[in-house]
Amino acid sequence: MECLVHRLFNESEVSSLKKQLLSNKDDWEDGKKTAGPYAEKGKNNLQLNKNSSLSIECSHKVAKQIASDPLVKSFCIPRKIHGVMFSKSLLSQGYAMHVDNAYMKTGRSDISFTLFLSSKNSYDGGELCIQTTQEIEEIKLSEGEAVFYPSTSLHAVKEVTKGERLVCVGWIQSYISSNEDRNILFGLEAGAKGLLAKHGQSPQLDLIFQAYNNFLRRLGD
Repeated sequence: MECLVHRLFNESEVSSLKKQLLSNKDDWEDGKKTAGPYAEKGKNNLQLNKNSSLSIECSHKVAKQIASDPLVKSFCIPRKIHGVMFSKSLLSQGYAMHVDNAYMKTGRSDISFTLFLSSKNSYDGGELCIQTTQEIEEIKLSEGEAVFYPSTSLHAVKEVTKGERLVCVGWIQSYISSNEDRNILFGLEAGAKGLLAKHGQSPQLDLIFQAYNNFLRRLGD
């Protein structure tokens, strides 16, 4: 399982976003409303009403940041960023192991992301748990950092035992549906850009970029 951990917002930007998100308590509702029939029983959290003006405005900020980030664009090759929503887990709340729906009303889920908005030291528990082939990887990031991982993965959120966990979650429909193909393209582009930065343009590097773009063209949908 390949994932990307990357900072999207600095401390000041996160502080401003959190202040805005928590400004209206009436817009927060039971998270079960957006869960599928299978995952609903294991979902125990609060979510910002996706139709509220507050949610729409803040979701747009996150989607815009993701769409403009060069590293995220290289890793995800995003066609559509969708389903962006804000989740809050209070004491004893969490989300049991589940897999995201392949197709949602907003688009296909190729890549899932979680943007952490609470300080790591402000709550206990609440780790994002992603099932790999042989183990469960637990992820708890600093505020402003996000993890991007395949939507094909089983994942869960551990119960919060102290404090409050605030995150933004959403999905990306990629031009490349295969996780394996995206990882190959990511490595190829990263290597080519590294050579360009170190040695400058060359006929040999032109061929590598040509191969990358033609491979992208062939695999894309």
